[in-house]
Amino acid sequence: MNDMSSINAAYVFKPAAVPTLPVVDSQALFPVHRIYCVGRNFADHAIEMGHDPDKEPPFFFQKNPDTLVLPGTDFPYPAETNDVHHEVELVVALKSGGDNIPLDKALDCVYGYAVGLDMTRRDLQGEAKKLGRPWETGKAFESSAPCGPVHPVEKVGHPTDGSIWLKVNGETRQEGDLNQMIWKVPEMISYLSRLFTLQPGDLIYAGTPAGVGAIVKGDVMVAHVDGVDEVAFKVG
Repeated sequence: MNDMSSINAAYVFKPAAVPTLPVVDSQALFPVHRIYCVGRNFADHAIEMGHDPDKEPPFFFQKNPDTLVLPGTDFPYPAETNDVHHEVELVVALKSGGDNIPLDKALDCVYGYAVGLDMTRRDLQGEAKKLGRPWETGKAFESSAPCGPVHPVEKVGHPTDGSIWLKVNGETRQEGDLNQMIWKVPEMISYLSRLFTLQPGDLIYAGTPAGVGAIVKGDVMVAHVDGVDEVAFKVG
């Protein structure tokens, strides 16, 4: 039996491929382990969603790694919804992890950064909130995590300020500055590592500014973070 046959014999069916993101100026791929998203990390967005940003510690939810939509691929409008919203976010890509990571060591875990979209079935999320149920139907559906390529820290540093915006069909919908994030990248990593064992390949979607809104089929979303990237996704 050859090596490939031995590997296949260990499973009842062929395992899924590891989700990956391209890395800028490299043939190597970034293997994705988990996707964590921090909620309401910009004060103006927390307010527009009806919350007081001064009273909340950070909270997180997850998307599955296979919900990534790669650059150059359309975002398919999902089923069972009539209200899909865009949320532009800085994405933090980790090269290492652990538990209880000290604040002053948190940035050592970062491989690089990307620009992503936390796509949300807002109507389903709203129903879940009212009923006190989990958010997966609103947040973790197929193709809910469009993301651009990863830019290594050696190329972009650790961005702490600069414009973050999203346009739909050329019209600005969301606009803010990274310095408006309530919880900064080191704080997110350190806090999250108290809740989960962080691993190489984890992505953290770092929150979105105000202006979230609905998209329809045929729209073109352009997401930008100063000093990192600008990516476009058409709604299929």
